[in-house]
Amino acid sequence: MSVIKKFICITKVGQGIFLRYHVNNLLLFVQFLDRKYPAWRWFNVFSNDKLKHGKQIANFTKNNRPGSKHIQF
Repeated sequence: MSVIKKFICITKVGQGIFLRYHVNNLLLFVQFLDRKYPAWRWFNVFSNDKLKHGKQIANFTKNNRPGSKHIQF
């Protein structure tokens, strides 16, 4: 089983406002979004490792949050 530990997240934080973050821990990233941007809606997760750089690997919303800090597949 492969584990991806570095991500690029594109996040919708307001109407027409999208931000990009480099993330190592998805759980801490969601806590940051809740604190800094309580109205955030969703974020797409892209791989930032050498093998799968730039491929979308997941997406999450306020109601569908990540269950672990890394993505396994």
